[in-house]
Amino acid sequence: MSDKKGLLKNPRVIIFILILLGSLIAIHPSYTPGEGITTNLNFGLDLEGGSWLQIKLQGVLVQVDADSGELVSGIVEPIIGAPIEITKNSLDVGGSAGGSVTFTTSAQVSASQLDSLGTVSVDKLNGNTTQVTISETSKEALLQAYLAKAVDAEVVAMGSQDGTVYEIRTAVPEEQLEALLEDVGGSIRKNEDGTSTYKEGVSTETRDLTRDILNDKLNSMGLKDIPVRTVGDEYILIDFAGIDLATAKEIAEKPGKFEIRIQTTGNETQHVLYGDSIQSVGIPTYHDEQWHTPFTLKEDGARALQKVALETGAVDNPDAHYLIMYLDGEEIYGAPLSYSAAAKLREGPIYSWEASTGTDENAKVQATALQVHLRAGALPVNVELVGSGHVDAGLGSQFKIEAVIAGFVSLLAVAAVVYYRYRRPEILIPMVGTSTSEVIMILGVAAAIGWQLDLAAIAGVIAAIGTGIDHLVIITDEVLYEGKLPPTKVFLSRIGKAFAIILGAAATNIIALSPLVVMGFGSLKGFAITTIIGVFIGVVFARPVYGVVIKEFLHADENGNGSITE
Repeated sequence: MSDKKGLLKNPRVIIFILILLGSLIAIHPSYTPGEGITTNLNFGLDLEGGSWLQIKLQGVLVQVDADSGELVSGIVEPIIGAPIEITKNSLDVGGSAGGSVTFTTSAQVSASQLDSLGTVSVDKLNGNTTQVTISETSKEALLQAYLAKAVDAEVVAMGSQDGTVYEIRTAVPEEQLEALLEDVGGSIRKNEDGTSTYKEGVSTETRDLTRDILNDKLNSMGLKDIPVRTVGDEYILIDFAGIDLATAKEIAEKPGKFEIRIQTTGNETQHVLYGDSIQSVGIPTYHDEQWHTPFTLKEDGARALQKVALETGAVDNPDAHYLIMYLDGEEIYGAPLSYSAAAKLREGPIYSWEASTGTDENAKVQATALQVHLRAGALPVNVELVGSGHVDAGLGSQFKIEAVIAGFVSLLAVAAVVYYRYRRPEILIPMVGTSTSEVIMILGVAAAIGWQLDLAAIAGVIAAIGTGIDHLVIITDEVLYEGKLPPTKVFLSRIGKAFAIILGAAATNIIALSPLVVMGFGSLKGFAITTIIGVFIGVVFARPVYGVVIKEFLHADENGNGSITE
């Protein structure tokens, strides 16, 4: 007869026990007077009660064109408050950021007024005539600037195979956009089939950025367990477990407080501007052997930064006066002005800035995070609340109890079927024990990573129990094919055959469920992730241990003595 104490010396069994104990520690079940049994498990809206919000992202994707001369006039004249006469124009042939335009005007013009359009040079001619040249620009960049000013929203130009697509990050009716373009001799382009390129919605990148900003904002408020999910390219779903509907709306609509301050003396700092003075934030780029996050300031923000930089002496000694960025009171970035920027601030305000983070991969991550932080003052697109709801806390508690009962009943049903089939406790105990251990491990992983358990996730746990029992039955039937345990060599051969079947079935399950994880169909994503975690734990840890334990429980020795018959 085999020594069952030898099980505790088996490396697979030791690893299994350690993972099981680690899972129990992660779950940390305890009893608190007045609250009853408490754990580290994070329950979702279905089981905890609370509120949910559905947000629609407002935006337009469109291809447009305009007369370059009228476009320049439409942008510049409102800024300088006087008409202009274009004398030279290479915008139509200059390519990407390679064109220039020269015009004359009777108004007084400073380079800082137009520096957001490109590189500006101003020359005084005879009399009251001023000549202005805007170089290193393009018609696409000017169209982007014109649309942003006309609709009072951020506009992003994105390249595509069919030309430049402009993402207008607010709701603009097609008729209104046509009217705005007519003012500069332009129109909305048509597709090859004659249909309009105008399309409501936002790009996938903008949708994901909005989701990340909401996540970042909720995290900064200490609400780290609130999931923010995307549905399609237009909608975002937010579950506020344990939070009433009114509070949920207030949290979602309240922007994070972004602030830039400048170091004065020692650790003292002075306010410069808030997030509402930031006009736009660009995509992180790598140049000059550094990662940079570009952003543009509005008129008031640019002038405020220049004023404070002059007052504090930052233009004279940049290294002693760091610009420090804060989000909800927490410092997220700090760096001194570059010497070139300090020199430019002596002459006038700077509208376009870049925050450098370093050269390595970690710097790239920091640049991307800073992009999100800079936008925390406001979302990149206008949003519309299109749906909301509330789950009563009592109902959520009821769901939680019913979910536990459902899981317990499922386990009892499985135990009954297994006992009916084999009629031996030596098989029933390891099989049910293995399934119970898998449930504990799944819950342990959920507690460790902060995964919210909702009804779909509980269904995934139950599905994992069923899949696990199927695999254990395959192992049992394969090694006891002749009604008794075979010799060790034959036993190992049959275990290998059983695992080949199990691995094939597990791979099929994971492949079938993967699209739900990637596409993120609401709560089905939780079902898919929980089931995949259960299958992985079972195949990697539980099934091999079951093969060892079942052999010992049936008192098999190396000669194959032992039988499952009465």
